Amino acid sequence: MTSLVRIAPGALTIGRPLPWEVYDSDGSVLLCQGYVIQNDSQLEQLFERGLFKPRIIEVHQEGNEASGDGADCNPFARYPDYLHTLENALAAVANGEPEAHGQIQDLAHALERACIHAPDSCLALVHLYSTGPTIHEQIIFYAILCQLIARQFGLDEQRIPVLTEAALSANLALVPIADKLNAVNKVLNSEQRSVISKHPQRSILALQAAGIDNDLLFTIIAQHHEQADGSGYPKGLSGADIRPEAEILALAERYIAMITKRAYRKRMNVTAARKLIANLADGTFRPALPKALLQILGEYPPGTLVRLENNEVGVITGRPVRARGPFVQIVFDASGKSSDARLERDTSVPYFGIQALEEPDIMPSMNFSSMWGFPD
Repeated sequence: MTSLVRIAPGALTIGRPLPWEVYDSDGSVLLCQGYVIQNDSQLEQLFERGLFKPRIIEVHQEGNEASGDGADCNPFARYPDYLHTLENALAAVANGEPEAHGQIQDLAHALERACIHAPDSCLALVHLYSTGPTIHEQIIFYAILCQLIARQFGLDEQRIPVLTEAALSANLALVPIADKLNAVNKVLNSEQRSVISKHPQRSILALQAAGIDNDLLFTIIAQHHEQADGSGYPKGLSGADIRPEAEILALAERYIAMITKRAYRKRMNVTAARKLIANLADGTFRPALPKALLQILGEYPPGTLVRLENNEVGVITGRPVRARGPFVQIVFDASGKSSDARLERDTSVPYFGIQALEEPDIMPSMNFSSMWGFPD
């Protein structure tokens, strides 16, 4: 059994769901994943008493995940594993450890399985945890979106794993300072801008120093801040000179930046973000890529909260299927009371239509695995 470790200060914030189950020193569950911390007192108690169970994702040689827990395609159950594996893999790259590439490949494979078998749940994971994510969470979100966009776009299946590895490693040079940069509420100084502009090449150099040798991987990373109209960096490439994989990664990063909070601005709601994504088809990206992302998201992506015509509030759990949906699990009943019953609504049915997006300051607590139909 994996030993429990103390939760690091800054890993949890008020108003967003717990990314893991929290245990006490005896190994008993204090709070379940999806519980939302309501105030400073709760937060302090968790930092004083709370422990979590880290676990590294491993993959057998034949490609089946070695967890053996039957939940390998449940992104909510695996979210702590994704984060812990990513943190260890990037640290291994930074230290030049030879096992680093295998760790990145294993994580890319685990995310691929989840995105293929549970795409709505993966999209929900992104939107439920995007309020104020750490750099490691953002990187997981990039990888998920790259998987989904690539398949919608029709990218060769053989190239998708390398794209996912690029999404997981392209920003490793920014990891030590990313959270600080996101907290800056003034114009970046020249040193900070230099770090940002040089991070693709620095990430490549770190990967090479760890013994990784993959030209496609390095090209995707080197080009993921180029833009089709020639306004990107570091080389000002344009058009077909930029690989589609690099543009997919750039688009994933752009969308996540829109829907996450920064010190200098509020996060956008998905409606505003969709409008900006639609505008990116004007030459900033290959037009087919923003269109692919919009098709994946739909008008109301899984993981967003909505108010229905009958005044119930719920979370989008599934995208439309033919003439039905989107589908909603109810969180608050029409009187505003928390709903413990598992009630699904088909919003294409009269009286259950979507009236508006809900943007609560503090997310309601939810059992994500149960709401998305995964076994306990």
